[in-house]
Amino acid sequence: MVHTYGMPAAMRDIEFICRKHEIPIVEDAAEALGSSIDGKYVGTYGRIGILSFNNNKILTTYGGGAILTDDEDIADRISFWSGQSRENKMYYEHKEIGYNYRLGPVNAAIGLSKVENLTNEIELRRKTFDTYRLLLGESIFQYQLEPSGYYSNRWLTCITIDPKKSNGVTREKIRLALEENKIESRPLWKPMHQQPVFKEAPYYGSGVSDKLFENGLCLPSGSSLSQDDLTRISTIIRTELKVD
Repeated sequence: MVHTYGMPAAMRDIEFICRKHEIPIVEDAAEALGSSIDGKYVGTYGRIGILSFNNNKILTTYGGGAILTDDEDIADRISFWSGQSRENKMYYEHKEIGYNYRLGPVNAAIGLSKVENLTNEIELRRKTFDTYRLLLGESIFQYQLEPSGYYSNRWLTCITIDPKKSNGVTREKIRLALEENKIESRPLWKPMHQQPVFKEAPYYGSGVSDKLFENGLCLPSGSSLSQDDLTRISTIIRTELKVD
């Protein structure tokens, strides 16, 4: 399961279902480093938790990531595979397919140098979310709100547009208006069942992800954005919607 845009997933329900049916949990916490539920960090609920340190993440090593687990057998196996599955011999011998997925020492050093600033980075992202919500209002837009006990790192501030209240202005019109002002924004993630590579795969759903993709927008959310930047972005959006 995935903690999308930094918001923890519904782990209470997921854990209940997985315990009932004896399903192991693997967490994609790539976007959610520092997010938690009742003080427990995401990525530590499942047998395996996955983090990303890609360039656009809150903590970056400019590539790569990490796997969290408290299972020594899993940790040893992953370490073996990530080292090209090389057997302990004086020559290169491989009994299994392996990969060169190790994080280089320079990248690791960059990441470690940023760990102390992680709390501040999260606070900046959370402030950005609060500012957007204040400037854009809640009459037309909806936001990812935190359920009781949830704490999101607000990696990305995302909005969905209520098509019944937007006077015909769509997510795409807003995106293009921002683009004309040299401001990048993107639609919410395209659902997997809409991806051409998975067009033949079985799909079970009720259309929720389709509506989110149609009406949702990821706003600029970098930690370096100033109050003036956020005000300018929000003003362009409100102007497009003709909101006073």
